[in-house]
Amino acid sequence: MLRDDIKTAQISAMKGGDKPRTGALRLILAKIKDRDIELRTASALPEDDALVIEVLQKMAKQRKESIELFEAGGRAERAAEERAELAVIEDFLPKQLSEAETKAAIEEVKAAVGAASLKDMGKVMAELKSRHGAELDMGLASALVKAALA
Repeated sequence: MLRDDIKTAQISAMKGGDKPRTGALRLILAKIKDRDIELRTASALPEDDALVIEVLQKMAKQRKESIELFEAGGRAERAAEERAELAVIEDFLPKQLSEAETKAAIEEVKAAVGAASLKDMGKVMAELKSRHGAELDMGLASALVKAALA
């Protein structure tokens, strides 16, 4: 399980004295724990790996946005810290589909669903997420679906 891999990596980083990696892994585990607490009252719990991947994807998106803002604000040292955290987060995320692979997946889903116009975008996005959710950048996919259906 992904959660166990992260805990094992944290122990290895602590033993190796890698403080930045240890800090990033602690942050990941804390966010996962926060998500567990949020879901205590939920009626249906997602699969554990799906939950961890969802948390990691959200954290990666936040780091990417922060890097852009720090670079725009001239804070190169903070941008470097965020890049280091992003690298640790991406170590545990499944390999993301390239833009060409994403376009191919969109065409496949578009044909399967019978999508013809922008009105069908919701159906296409839902099917894409169910088929390729963990390995898909949904922001990129949304823009590509919109272009494919326009």
